[in-house]
Amino acid sequence: MRKIDELFHEYGLSHQNMTNKLIHWFCVPAIFFSIVGLIFSIPVGPLPELMPFLGNFANWATVALALVLIYYLMLSTPLTLGMFLFSALCLAIANFIDLNFPGMLWMFSLGLFVLAWILQFYGHKIEGKKPTFLKDLQFLLIGPAWLMHFIYKKWGLSY
Repeated sequence: MRKIDELFHEYGLSHQNMTNKLIHWFCVPAIFFSIVGLIFSIPVGPLPELMPFLGNFANWATVALALVLIYYLMLSTPLTLGMFLFSALCLAIANFIDLNFPGMLWMFSLGLFVLAWILQFYGHKIEGKKPTFLKDLQFLLIGPAWLMHFIYKKWGLSY
């Protein structure tokens, strides 16, 4: 069994309840985005001079997402493409909020982060099982990929 399949299997064991799964379909992407937004909000310092070709995307969120995508690449090349597209969407939305509502991105992201985690833990209370990331932190990155693999399956794509 491939490493990615093992991780999805283990993650799936604590995500059997339909209500918990539904909560995860909303909250996992919300948490992913909120983390992107919070990291995007960190002052960039010398990054724009080091990476002028990135324009507004010369920020710590872009750097963090590049590292996250390397992790996904080690697990599944096709899945990395989907996660790249989702990551790019998160960056674009964060950039839009930052440009149109200066200084609000971090507040919006923090509020979304807290609300989504409250709902996630409620889902796990319904499930009756602890979140897998409490056992292994890498499952914080597996959650978004786990959802993406269902999209791939629905579209008949190999992951």
